[in-house]
Formats: sequence, structure tokens, C-alpha cells
Amino acid sequence: MSENNEKKQEHSSKDTQRKDEKIKDVSVEEKLKETEDKLLRSLAEIENQRRRFEKEIKDAFEFGSFNFAKESLAILDNLQRAKQAIKNDEILKNNKDLDKFLENISIIENDLVSIFEKNRIKKIDSNGKKFDPNIHQAMAEIEDEKSEIGTIVQEIQPGYMLGERLLRPALVGVSKKKNTKNEKIEEKKEEK
Repeated sequence: MSENNEKKQEHSSKDTQRKDEKIKDVSVEEKLKETEDKLLRSLAEIENQRRRFEKEIKDAFEFGSFNFAKESLAILDNLQRAKQAIKNDEILKNNKDLDKFLENISIIENDLVSIFEKNRIKKIDSNGKKFDPNIHQAMAEIEDEKSEIGTIVQEIQPGYMLGERLLRPALVGVSKKKNTKNEKIEEKKEEK
């Protein structure tokens, strides 16, 4: 009997050993899968971060000069205002050298516009176009029977784009139909 018992114990210990090995194998496999999953998540996170950094670097190169470009538009605006003021000044109109001076201002203005264009700063073409709130800012409504409602009939200040990004909206006057209500009130006043 003792031999029988020994065999049973031996057999039982082998079964227990096999079960322990299976449990170890399963837990090792689970740990391996868990570790692999963590590794894949970490790699995906690193890849997302790399893409985000690349985009930030690209934006910095493309639009890093955005504030400088926006403020430089004031130089062009002031140059154009000065040119117009000089042309309209009655005292200066009689000056012999005025044309030479205005020609020099025009050269400077053209150089500045050329520099802007080389740096992807382009003027927004507004006159006669349909009003777009993404690139225009309406400053006035102007009664105009000839133009369709919502058409830009006056450009108060030009707008500019830096690549595909709005640098400054164009300040515009937009057409509207003549107000017939006001006409009727004025006609009634005239009748009285």
C-alpha cells in the first residue's frame, strides 16, 4: 500500500506541478500581452507628440512674423495717406518739385508692396466683390441702386492675407437698396 500511496502522491505532485506551470505560463503570456499593449500605446503617444511638434515648428516658421507683418501694414497705410495729403494740399500743388517727391514716395510704396508679396502678404481685392465676413469688416451701408445687395462698393482701408491666414480685414462700405420708407416720409412732409 505504501507503494500505491507513493505513486498517488507522486502523480498528484506532478499534476500540481503541471498546473503551477500552466498558471505561470498563462500569467507570463498575460504579462507579455500587457507589456506589449503598453509599449504600443507609448509608441502611439510618442508619434502623436512628434506630429504635434512638427506642426508647431511649421506654424512658427510660417506665421512667426505675423505680428511684425501686421504692424508693418501701418507703414504702408501712413505712406499712402501722406501721398494723398500732399496731392490735395493747395500750397504744395504749386511747388515745382512736388512731382519728383511724389515719384519717390511711389517708389518706396512699390518697394514695400514688393517686400510684402515676397513674404506672402497679399492685398485682398474687395471692390465689386460680394461681402465676406471672414475677410471684410463692414463699416457702412451705402444706398446703391446699381449694385446687388451685399456688394462692396467702397474700400475704406485695404485688407491683407498672410498666406492663407487673415492678417487684417478690409474695411468696406456695402451696398443696400434705397430705403423706400424714408422716401415716403419725405414725400408726405413735402406735400404738407
